[in-house]
Amino acid sequence: MTDERHEFVSFLTDYGHADEFVGVCHSIMLRLAPHLRIVDITHEVPAHDVRAGALTLARAVPYLPRGILVAVVDPGVGGDRRAIAVETTAAVLIGPDNGLLAPAVAMLGGAERAVSLTNPDYQLEAPGPTFAGRDVFAPAAGYLASGTPLEALGETVDPVTLTPSLLPVADTDGDEVRAEVWWVDTFGNAQVNVGPEVLTARGIAPGDTFELTVGDRRGMVRWVHTYADAKPSELVVVVDSSGLLSLVLDRRSAAAEHSLRVGTEVRIAPPPPGTSLGGIAAPITTPVSFTNPGGGA
Repeated sequence: MTDERHEFVSFLTDYGHADEFVGVCHSIMLRLAPHLRIVDITHEVPAHDVRAGALTLARAVPYLPRGILVAVVDPGVGGDRRAIAVETTAAVLIGPDNGLLAPAVAMLGGAERAVSLTNPDYQLEAPGPTFAGRDVFAPAAGYLASGTPLEALGETVDPVTLTPSLLPVADTDGDEVRAEVWWVDTFGNAQVNVGPEVLTARGIAPGDTFELTVGDRRGMVRWVHTYADAKPSELVVVVDSSGLLSLVLDRRSAAAEHSLRVGTEVRIAPPPPGTSLGGIAAPITTPVSFTNPGGGA
């Protein structure tokens, strides 16, 4: 991507909406580049959770408009972590150098060049160092959107030195797969850090039943096409919109009803010998009553 005037900025933070932070950052960008159109990806990343922000960004980046991407989940704000802008073929990504941007940069083909945002001429004068979104990242986006060259914003950085993102990798050796939940969405669907290829490699096909262990609970679950294929209260596995396996209930929260949270270990194995792949043997279900149909409060 060469230096050019940009029309779009996509914006992700852990700021929430209770305070003025998001609106102020919007305003700084628009003051510097009134033509900008801002896409708010989310501002509800859990506070200080860099890994959650990195995964959210990675899920979103294939669908974002070409232009600039600003991401701020920055527990080290004001410290010695670098503020960076990273150029790829499809976007310039701006944010802290703490691993937040790394998966998205990789998905966009890798960094072509990068700078540390050190030039005070392209920053706001700040009374304190705690709001880099306003004082450093938003100005950088506004100036770049107006055609300021990337190298004007600060010192060139070797992309090899950028902080990687530390994401858990499933253990797929042997028949049993040891994975973990790495995202729970608003609906309580629990995404696991493996794709359907780990099932097919073990002879498990859509519609089949296999063994699932969550914590100290073990049962047989089905691989189904979508939520509506599940029986009432039946925990099933689907391939989600990111192409990964998710543990779900139909119109209910699998996370709430099966104590699934980020980091929960999930073990997957072929069914024991003699188990019929086409049937359900001891499915993992949630008790249902007429007085408490949701299984919760």
